Amino acid sequence: MVCCFSTLGLLAQETKINFEKYELKNGLKVILHQDNSTPIVAVSVMYHVGSKNENPERTGFAHFFEHLLFEGSKNIGRGEYANYVQSAGGALNANTSWDRTYYFEILPSNQFELGLWLESERMLHAVVDEKGVETQRQVVKEERRERVDNQPYGSLAEETFKAAYKEHPYKWPIIGSMEHLDNATEADYKQFYADFYIPNNAILSIAGDIDIADAKKMIQKYFGGIPKGKPAYRPDIVEPALTGERRDTVYDNIQLPAVVQAYRVPAQGTEDYYALKMLSTLLSQGKSSRLYRTLVDDQQKAFQVANIPLDLEHPGLSINFGIANVGVNSQDLEDAMDVEIEKVRKELITDEEFQKLRNQIENNFISSNTTVAGIAGSLATYEMFFGDANLINTEIDRYMAVTKEDIRRVAKEYFHKGNRVVLHYLPNPTKP
Repeated sequence: MVCCFSTLGLLAQETKINFEKYELKNGLKVILHQDNSTPIVAVSVMYHVGSKNENPERTGFAHFFEHLLFEGSKNIGRGEYANYVQSAGGALNANTSWDRTYYFEILPSNQFELGLWLESERMLHAVVDEKGVETQRQVVKEERRERVDNQPYGSLAEETFKAAYKEHPYKWPIIGSMEHLDNATEADYKQFYADFYIPNNAILSIAGDIDIADAKKMIQKYFGGIPKGKPAYRPDIVEPALTGERRDTVYDNIQLPAVVQAYRVPAQGTEDYYALKMLSTLLSQGKSSRLYRTLVDDQQKAFQVANIPLDLEHPGLSINFGIANVGVNSQDLEDAMDVEIEKVRKELITDEEFQKLRNQIENNFISSNTTVAGIAGSLATYEMFFGDANLINTEIDRYMAVTKEDIRRVAKEYFHKGNRVVLHYLPNPTKP
């Protein structure tokens, strides 16, 4: 085991990711990583706007804009974004979280300038009009029907956050309210674009087969003239501490009961965050993990079980989720989950488990940065939320500094009943 770990450590040192970071006069942060080993380049822009930045009366805007800004621009026809990329032999996508919105293209490197043009058009010239808004309203409504309303356990995240947060904007779902989207005017949408899609609220992160000097010239050409905007809104609401366990029952169109245990935890990047992430890996990564081995294999009380730690800019949640096996009720499953949690709160993990855990963490860290797309995303994330893009090389040291005692300590401090929300998901027919 020691030899295996040492090999991983050497691999981490050998795969240091070099990059250059600078800022344009308009406040756009730029990060460039040159890797000429394959003729591929990832062009990405991360905007510091997620669902938590929204007006409480206009929720869902961040996610809505993820869709809307593929509609077209002053110089790009409606629906032509994807055609440009696919015709060039590339791929594109976007995603939204509670804290940021991220767009990217993966292109042959001879199409690098195309990616810059597309993203500069999105930032400066996007068409925000009633036709595009109405088209995407229908798309988002259908997405909600498919992923939330008609998906078994689809409302799990929504219900969990609603129960766990009463003041902080994490309390509403990323997909937002369909009523809010319907009631919003064209002026509301234009204002959101003006407020958040500005260079001083974004990071342009590029990784792959580029020449840095040439890239800088092209970046200045496409982004240098975009006007700087007013500082974007950042919520400073602090969620009050839980004063005791919160419990609720959710009835859903499901066959098997489920249990959710959501523990309040610190924000990403804090000292305890790393120990909690390692605790999550211990509990649920792989079939030999604590929760899976005990509840699925040995006791056969769960059909599926996992711990999901959420990496959030503000204090977030670490969620235990289990689907009961046939014939097992939700309370029996919850009790069995509690037994496993109590073990990590009271007992140090074994040396063998700890060594395996460190290996898993390092392997996960290295694997996440083996593609140009992964590198571009990591560099942007580290810079946006930590102010230090070089964590792509050094964050692993923070994990490796965690001790067995740290893991037990955070389990004891955060994974207790007074610091959690518990939801029982039950099939609809059992509703009184």
